[in-house]
Amino acid sequence: MHPCLSCGACCTQYRVSMHWMETDECTPGGVPAALTERLDAHRLCMRGTRSLPVRCVALDAEIGVRSRCTIHPQRPSACREVDASWEHGAPSPQCDRARLAHGLPVLTPRDWAWRDDVANDDRPDEGDDSPPPPSRPPVAA
Repeated sequence: MHPCLSCGACCTQYRVSMHWMETDECTPGGVPAALTERLDAHRLCMRGTRSLPVRCVALDAEIGVRSRCTIHPQRPSACREVDASWEHGAPSPQCDRARLAHGLPVLTPRDWAWRDDVANDDRPDEGDDSPPPPSRPPVAA
């Protein structure tokens, strides 16, 4: 299981701000504007992340036990840019600080071993969202 699905700590530690054009009022499929509040003339933030205690309105979690973002496909760019530590081969200071603030251990490369095991099995993934192979360019006559 992806470590973020049993964490959620980052959603309770940081203000999540974005340009107003990221919302669904301007961009189809964007961040639900109803879940944001004005930060300044050009930026909004997710409700719940501007004041203490921080807890994003889109978070459905028991920190350290279960976690999910209720708008994950429409989450802001700020959220998309925070990697879990070692998810892509490097530590993430933001992830580490958030986990430590909740008394959770920081993630290590070992926390991603499940992914290596799954990637090397002989079974095709169910629901594989891999893009189709590129088509060949047309042959000139």
